[in-house]
Amino acid sequence: MEKEIKGQTALVLFSGGQDSTTCLAWALDRFARVETVGFDYGQRHAIELDCRADLLAGIRALRADWAARLGDGHTLKVPTLSDISDTALTRAVAIAMGAGGLPNTFVPGRNLVFLTFAAALAYRRGIAHIVGGMCETDYSGYPDCRDETIRALNVALNLGMAKSFALHTPLMWLDKAATWKLADALGGAGLVDLIRDQSHTCYLGERGARHDWGFGCGECPACELRAKGWRAYADGLGS
Repeated sequence: MEKEIKGQTALVLFSGGQDSTTCLAWALDRFARVETVGFDYGQRHAIELDCRADLLAGIRALRADWAARLGDGHTLKVPTLSDISDTALTRAVAIAMGAGGLPNTFVPGRNLVFLTFAAALAYRRGIAHIVGGMCETDYSGYPDCRDETIRALNVALNLGMAKSFALHTPLMWLDKAATWKLADALGGAGLVDLIRDQSHTCYLGERGARHDWGFGCGECPACELRAKGWRAYADGLGS
């Protein structure tokens, strides 16, 4: 990222998960001020939102310059998204592949809604930069995670709000192992340990079992992806 954005503010989509926490560190390393926004949409794993307080406290304790740059946090309620969805992330149903070839963890329009609400909030707060953890490399085929989707939405938001927003997706071309490596590069072992122990990824909202990669059921697609990435990252440290 170019040095000239250091004097500006970014708004990070911060769910309390591994990816969004890594994105928060990425933004804190680049922008003069960083605000966060999370979304309560009736998700089955709403416990992720509760993890944010400990993550933010850990971020502040990790680096004084990050603590100084970390600004307001926001939570927006979007219950209608759950009301109109019938997915494994918003209903107590088994995770499976849908008839259309997408997993039933896909919440139609979720990232489009999130980024639109984030842009509306950014508009009000005079923020031009919005950071999200969408990724096309390690993802479940979600069409709203694709780089093409994000770029198209960026154009639509700029036209529809007559603003020049910049949507940043620093994880777009990284797999989970590379995401762990990025966290290490940004904040060292302290940030890696914070993300491992305090962030939440499990689709089922399970935090009872402790694994080497963190807490989760260990069986849902999100846990499997996180675990696979951790093993590849850890193996790379030993090589």
